Amino acid sequence: MSKIPFKTDMNFEYGEVTQISPLIRRVIADNPGPFTFTGTGTFIVGRGEVGVIDPGPNLEPHIQAILNALDDGEKITHILITHTHADHSPAARPLQKLTGAPIYAFPIEATGELDDAPQLDEDQDQTFRSDHFLSDGDVIRGLNWTLTALHTPGHMRNHICFALEEEKTLFTGDHVMGWSTSIVAPPEGNMNDYMRSLDRLMSRDDKVYLPTHGAAIEDPKPFVQAYIDHRRQREAQILDQLKNGETQIRDIVKIIYTDIDPRLHPAAALSVFAHMEDLIAQNIVQTASPPRVDSQFKLKS
Repeated sequence: MSKIPFKTDMNFEYGEVTQISPLIRRVIADNPGPFTFTGTGTFIVGRGEVGVIDPGPNLEPHIQAILNALDDGEKITHILITHTHADHSPAARPLQKLTGAPIYAFPIEATGELDDAPQLDEDQDQTFRSDHFLSDGDVIRGLNWTLTALHTPGHMRNHICFALEEEKTLFTGDHVMGWSTSIVAPPEGNMNDYMRSLDRLMSRDDKVYLPTHGAAIEDPKPFVQAYIDHRRQREAQILDQLKNGETQIRDIVKIIYTDIDPRLHPAAALSVFAHMEDLIAQNIVQTASPPRVDSQFKLKS
């Protein structure tokens, strides 16, 4: 596998605000884990009247830390959500009750469930409600800042990135992260959508990415290309295992995911399943019945 130039060093303290750029501050929630790295990074955008991107989990100390990060006289006028996983959006309503700021997000689509899928810690926020549903290309304007919404499905169907036009900075949520690859877990995740969303970023000229988890990505295009190469190599590994006679996803995971934390193997199984769905759509792989995580897969003859 080719190496992605991950950055795993971060200097921060929970509950403390860090000035990232003239228009961007960050506060990191104390919710570290195998899916969240050091925790959820909440971004405060602008001066005076500010937007908050991904307020994070409903942890009272974190919500208070967001409020403490404001200067005297500042107020929150927008709450923006990249997607509705439980480490990104649950604090939106409590923060709204304290500030009155409306919540903006892409619409949530009903996807059903995979009854044989591994259970992940990265659950959807079932309590989420948005005041304003965004569409791709929508522009959100603040007092001295402008954010453009980019629909980037793949990790989740309602995932969006936000482009800060004044600083050519892209808030990438979980679509591209500096510390790890993104999880693509059906039914909310879709590999074909994810690859198209990565391709879309390659056509842009953003100077820096700020993911919700981990450090800034300061040379975005080579990083995204490494992401794309990694996924294509995973696909090739899966095809090799099918050629070798492996038919079960969980067996394939044990063979090709020897380099990750075993706690992530259930997520890896869903990622392989996402690749299988894509390969079936390409008419390369088949199953005897509608595909499930525990189906038997084989190359189409």
